[in-house]
Order: sequence, then C-alpha cells, then structure tokens
Amino acid sequence: MQQLHIIAFTHRQLDVSKIGLLHIDKEAQIEVLSQLQTLLDLKELMFLTTCNRVEITFVNAQELDTPFLTRLLQALYPKLVPIQLEEFVRKAEIYSGSSAVQHALSVASSIDSMIIGEREIITQVRLAYEYCHEHNLTGDLLRLLMKKVIETAKQVYTETSISTKPVSVVSLAYQYLKQLNIPLEARILIVGAGVTNTTMARFLKKHGFKNFQVFNRSLANSQKLAQEIHGNAYTLKELASYKEGFDVLITCTAADGIIITPELYSNLLNGDVQEKIVIDLAIPQDLDQTIIDTHSVKYLSIEYLQRISNENVKERSKELQQVEEIIANARYEFQHLLRERKVEIAMREVPAQVKELRATAYTEIFKEDLENLDPQAKEVLDKVVSYLEKKYISGPMKLAKEIILNHAD
Repeated sequence: MQQLHIIAFTHRQLDVSKIGLLHIDKEAQIEVLSQLQTLLDLKELMFLTTCNRVEITFVNAQELDTPFLTRLLQALYPKLVPIQLEEFVRKAEIYSGSSAVQHALSVASSIDSMIIGEREIITQVRLAYEYCHEHNLTGDLLRLLMKKVIETAKQVYTETSISTKPVSVVSLAYQYLKQLNIPLEARILIVGAGVTNTTMARFLKKHGFKNFQVFNRSLANSQKLAQEIHGNAYTLKELASYKEGFDVLITCTAADGIIITPELYSNLLNGDVQEKIVIDLAIPQDLDQTIIDTHSVKYLSIEYLQRISNENVKERSKELQQVEEIIANARYEFQHLLRERKVEIAMREVPAQVKELRATAYTEIFKEDLENLDPQAKEVLDKVVSYLEKKYISGPMKLAKEIILNHAD
C-alpha cells in the first residue's frame, strides 16, 4: 500500500480558475495518461477531474519528491509556463500509503468537497475509475481501493444526513419553485446565461418545464442556453421591448447595478396584474427593490437563499463525526482486505503445486505399484488422495493466512 499515491489540486490551495488549467478533455485523456504511465513507469493510474479538483492517483515505488512531481506535470501539461509549473508543484497536495486511502474515502464521501455533502462526487469518482479501467490503466490495487471507496460513500449517504439538506443556492431556488406547484406550461423568463442560470435552467427542463425565453448580453451565449432547454434566445437589449408576458422571472447577471428597473418590469407585465414569481440570484441583485413594494410578487433573493444555505451547511457539519467514524472503519477494513489479498496472491500457486505432486506420484514414483492394484483398490486410493489433496490445500492455506494476518504490521 505504500506505493499508492495521490497528487491533488483542490480549492483549498488554488483558485478554481487555475484548477481549470489542469483539466484534460475526456477524448484526450487516454493518450496523455498512457504516455505518462510509460514515461514514469506507473503500475496503475487513474485521473479524476471535477469543477474544483484534479487528482492523479497512481501506484509507483519511486519517492514523490519535487523533481518527480515536476516531470509528472510537464508530461501531463506541456503548455504550462515555468511560473505556472512552479506554482502547481508548490501547491500540490500529496498523499501516500494510508493517508492516500483516507483521502480517497473522504473525497468520495464528500467531506473533502467545497460543499460538504454534495453527492455528485461519488458518481464522478466511479466514472473516472471505470474510464481508466476500461483502457487498461488500472490494476488490482486500484480495483480494491475503488470498490471500498464507493461502498463507503454509499454507506455515508445512507446512514447519515450529510446530504439531505441542499446547500447550493440553485438547488434551494429550484426546491422553492417545486413547492409552488407551478404549471409546466408557465412562461419563464431567464435573464443571464451564465453558470448559475444555466444550472437552474437545466433543473427546470429536467422537471418538465418547457416555455423558456433567454435574455443575455451576448446573443451567442443566449442561443447556447436556449438551444439546450428548447427555448428562444434574445439579447439583453431586447428585454425592454418584450411583450409576451411571464409567470416566472429568474435573473442572474454580472452587472454592477440594477438590470430590472421598475419601468422595465412594468413593460414586461404589459398590463398583467397577476402575482409573479421573481428569483434574483445575482450579486449585487439585479432587481430594483421598489418593484417588490409596488407589485404582487413572490420574491426570492440571493441573500435569503444564502442564509438558508449557511444553516444547512451547519446541519451537515453536525454529521461529520459520524462520517469520520465510518471512514476510519473503512480504512481499517481496507488495510485488512489488502493483507488478505497479498496472502491470496502469495499462495495461489499452492493448489497447482499439489496437483503437480499428485501427477508425479501417479505417473512416475508409484507407477508400477499402481499398475498392480485392482480397480477397486485404485478407486479407494483415488478417493483418499483427493481427500488429502483438498484438505492440504484448504487447511494449511487457511492456517497460513491467519498466521500472516495476525502478525501483520
């Protein structure tokens, strides 16, 4: 297990934008990773990439010093300039042996995530392993490790409440909309086509909503989101002349000031006096506060959502002790499993050797004696030898395994 290593680049040490420089498109991963495996003589290799972490897990006997890490990063990312390379080497998180096992368990169980309890990470870990396994980059050690990692993460999500309360503002906003039981035909205006609104729109489309109008400063980005959710795309300037009405307004732009002014809001209503739902996910807010005071609005602000998020984070954090106990137990079980596996590998030649001894005894050493036996005696002898063979293989192997495991470090 001491040859197991993980090199991680995460939100703890690096800005997410810098971590983005380390992502490798899936189509290019296998060629790059195969070359890395050959270059550094890595016995096994796995590559995990998410929005806020990149991790390289591998099996290798070499010491993980600065020259080795530099060679690894140069091989993976030849376009990095020296100053970037030096920063990534300096800020890499390195785990080896039992600490690597602990880290892998913590990552999949989401307690190492930027947002504790986000279940998406378990799927990302599993798919990363399966992809590398399918392309013959992994071996027995990573197979056993990932099996235990996935089992443990599932246990964490089943036996604790670490993921029960949503903490992302988008998830909270979506849950709020669901509770209102809005008709699926509701007219939804989406102002802004950035990451936040894109995520929100995907939730809504998956739920079954189908009437989307997307407004964005860049028409290209507006079209990109509209195409994904089967809506219509407009520029932000066209919002002032939009006269088709709406039931739900979701806004999140990067503007420095107010986007939805009282005048613009009145134009959007176009005489409609029905209560509207407005969700403002922007920082600073896009909606002029006087709109809420003068119109019939169910209003959800980013400030309110963040307060709920912070409370839910506190609730999730209360589960950490139980999660850590599950992980500690899993780590012990994995170490025991690994020792058992080593014993199995070391002793898997025993059955073949016993069968070879039997064949030699029958065909060479006792050949003449056997030829003088009658059929009934031969049958009895075969039964006795088969019995002894079976017991010799199972009994001593079991005893040897127990001795080795009981005296393991």
